Amino acid sequence: MEFELKPISRDSIPQALEKAERYRLINEPAQAESICLDILRADPGNQQAAVTLLLALTDQFGAGVTPGRAREALVSLQGDYERAYYEGIIWERSAHAHMRRSSPNSAFTAHDALRNAMDCYERAESLRPHGNDDAILRWNTCARILMRNPNLRPRPDEATEPILSE
Repeated sequence: MEFELKPISRDSIPQALEKAERYRLINEPAQAESICLDILRADPGNQQAAVTLLLALTDQFGAGVTPGRAREALVSLQGDYERAYYEGIIWERSAHAHMRRSSPNSAFTAHDALRNAMDCYERAESLRPHGNDDAILRWNTCARILMRNPNLRPRPDEATEPILSE
């Protein structure tokens, strides 16, 4: 079923942003996502809505939303620091979603995602504004998770048997 979505006014954007944040805080990320999409439709360059949308999407990892959708939102962020930092957030939250799963490869995938997050945070650290240590805080969190969870480790190398020739 298709509907023609109703546009919001630009004047309502500040209140809509507050609502989106509130919905994220009460664990209603799909509602926050919808509000952000409406804001971005009215104001495509709105960076606060773009960040909130990305975070609302990552809040839904493991519940039908994939990291690919969050990466689509990443491209609308302006600034190298912001893109590096929020790419790290996507990887980190993807790792947490894998840690909640019980599939055989979840721990390996979570490890790899945390290491990718740490790489992004290191990139963001080198680009950060003076006095902003958010990337360092996130990097340290990932490092602590890896140090406290020995089951999160790199995937073992696949041993291959040599082919015998006659």
